[in-house]
Amino acid sequence: MGRGRARSGYHARMNDPHAAAQAPARAFLAEHGFAFMQGDALRALLAHTGDLGDWEAFADSWNRLQLDAYMADRGRYRRRRHGVFRIDRKHGIRVQPSQPHFQSLAYNRLNGGIERCYQPLEAGIAAGPTLTTLLHYAWSLFGTLAPSVSDWFVEVHQFRIEAHPDLPGLPTPEGIHRDGVDYVMAMLVDRRNLDSGTTTIHGPDGRELGSFTLTRPFDAALVDDARVRHGVTPITPHDANLPAHRDVLVVTFRRE
Repeated sequence: MGRGRARSGYHARMNDPHAAAQAPARAFLAEHGFAFMQGDALRALLAHTGDLGDWEAFADSWNRLQLDAYMADRGRYRRRRHGVFRIDRKHGIRVQPSQPHFQSLAYNRLNGGIERCYQPLEAGIAAGPTLTTLLHYAWSLFGTLAPSVSDWFVEVHQFRIEAHPDLPGLPTPEGIHRDGVDYVMAMLVDRRNLDSGTTTIHGPDGRELGSFTLTRPFDAALVDDARVRHGVTPITPHDANLPAHRDVLVVTFRRE
């Protein structure tokens, strides 16, 4: 899929120009099970959706992520925080108390099968305008694709993958996979001194359907998790003498 084909927008009245921008990504996602959104287009659409006034603080919070202590490969290249939300038509978006993250081994052969308790999102980030705007946007988009669903269980993951000259970082150490949810949005927040980190999309038979690299803030991948699998290639430092990391926000929607 070409980068220009995946521009998207926020739901609105049909005479709203942002509604027209929404259609290509929504249509591509509905037809193919995935879509790529360019960062400049998504940022404009999010600004139309709500407030991004705390973006700098939002991005800076990745500097305070905790080391992931659940890596079965004993890797020390991943840092993360985790938050849980309920979204429904009656109450809107509600932050939930911290709870463990769980995936079965069927979906995560490396780290699945156990409850993983991560540090929660910082309170100001969880309730802040940028994340609230992102959740509203994702709710609108995924809700349009699943109009019969009124209640969503939503998990928000902050990931930092670090890379070193002698140790590549693995954004998806479990390999090509599904997450066991309905929809996934993965959005780049920051990328420093990196090579690779290419997102690949695969059909149920393993055939590659598309690939793209998130290179700028707000670049995003949208995935229909029931229809396709996805992965990200290992990252390596471009300059071996400088720190290298990839900061991504992953939001998953599962119907209740």
